[in-house]
Amino acid sequence: MAALEELKRRLRPLSFDADGSGAPPAAGARDGGEVLEGGTVNLLSRTSGEYKISEQGFHKRKAGQDKARSSEKAYRCSSREMHIFGSFASGSSSVIHRAIYMPTHRITALKKIDIFEKERREQILNELGTLSEACCYPGLVEFHGAFYKANSGAIYFALEYMDCGSLADIIRIKKFIPEPVLAHMLAKVLPALRYLHEVKHVVHRDIKPANLLVNLKGDVKISDFGVTAGLHDSASTCAAFVGTVTYMSPERIRNSSYSYAADIWSLGLTVLECATGRFPYCVNGGLSDLMLQILDDPSPTPAKYVYSPEFCSFISACLQKDADARPTCEQLLSHPFINQYKKTSVDLAAYFKSSHDPAEILWQIAHMLAVHYYLIFYGSYKVWRYMKTFYREESVFSFLGEEHVGQSDIFRTLSRIRKMLKGNGPRGKIVHVIEKVRCCAHGEEGVAIGVSGSFTVGNELLVCEDGLRAEGMPSSNEVPFNIMSKRIGRFREEFFMVPGNAMGCFIISRQKLHVIET
Repeated sequence: MAALEELKRRLRPLSFDADGSGAPPAAGARDGGEVLEGGTVNLLSRTSGEYKISEQGFHKRKAGQDKARSSEKAYRCSSREMHIFGSFASGSSSVIHRAIYMPTHRITALKKIDIFEKERREQILNELGTLSEACCYPGLVEFHGAFYKANSGAIYFALEYMDCGSLADIIRIKKFIPEPVLAHMLAKVLPALRYLHEVKHVVHRDIKPANLLVNLKGDVKISDFGVTAGLHDSASTCAAFVGTVTYMSPERIRNSSYSYAADIWSLGLTVLECATGRFPYCVNGGLSDLMLQILDDPSPTPAKYVYSPEFCSFISACLQKDADARPTCEQLLSHPFINQYKKTSVDLAAYFKSSHDPAEILWQIAHMLAVHYYLIFYGSYKVWRYMKTFYREESVFSFLGEEHVGQSDIFRTLSRIRKMLKGNGPRGKIVHVIEKVRCCAHGEEGVAIGVSGSFTVGNELLVCEDGLRAEGMPSSNEVPFNIMSKRIGRFREEFFMVPGNAMGCFIISRQKLHVIET
């Protein structure tokens, strides 16, 4: 308790909960309020303008002092055009789902945040403001749009799907990350952080291993912009106490004004944790003790007999107690630690692949794409039109000994099959029951998917085996036990899918449908 009382005394501007954890300022300091209008949410931000978010996407309007300075931006990202699968990650304020955007067959990560929790509204505004203005910069997780689902009371952010997780996952599996790999990763992360600081004038405020995401292509990207703060001139500073306390700089813990250098401190702790495999401070004494360590103890340093002098110098520069003494991102990019490994060959893609089971990742992708394909097959006409974009002019579909080539020819053939299976009424409708999905790599970046199962008389697509399911699909225990009594045939289908024009998009290069028995 003595440590807690000392911390309270020194951090008088902060308020504390009963358990001694720091409580952030009341929500609404930046959020001007919200109005719910049927299926639309209006969020007002004093600095970013007005956001109207509906099931169809969102519209941003920022009013300037004159018409020339006013701006509008719209993202169309409809909830009705998403096949949403189960969650695969969660944080203190959000849940992340896998999803596929139907028009482009793009695998995305959907970040779900409850709009009715008042303290989450500024987080939503922060993310919308930062992501929509910096949506395509290398080193930042791509933003595809956002929408509101009234039945769930949540805002969904459609983000780039990073299939290898985060650096926190890498550490958990690999135990530590070697210096050459860290140097090459920093060469990707630092330009993105520099962009946030120097171009967008944003302090991220939550740099940590869990917010640096990686993928099978070898990319490392910054994510989670829910606690960012904008600094719109060189003299601006922040004073809010938000973010992950464990990675906070001393000036932030003291509740002093802070700026971009706060992110440099967090980056230094993150890199040191990645190199050693453990968080640099002792956390056994609780949050208050940790905060006092950051304030009073010497900054953590790597063991000089284990790590290179250049690495030790890099960490020392980032973890200066005096914020003004810390280097900028630009200066860190030319640091000897980065330079010494520039000519060292490091295959980040191979390294990230070695940290995960590629078969598991392929299995997840295969399940999503297979279920996505059949859901479109049985969807409404508005959904059915997206089947055409699954193919290119060089795509080939084989059925009953005939080959159909090209987008239009394949779509016409599939339309005939769809019409035949649909029958003359609901009772005559024939649907797929997926009993098994197999997959393997196809080429360097593609996936081969084999699906087998039964044709039954029914109303909706069913998946009887354990696997990923889209929202609204029945689970295994909801499938009638006598479903196979309605079987009228079996099928086997093979898909060879390759990446499309954008990250996470897949198209069908070759497809074979076999009717095994009727």
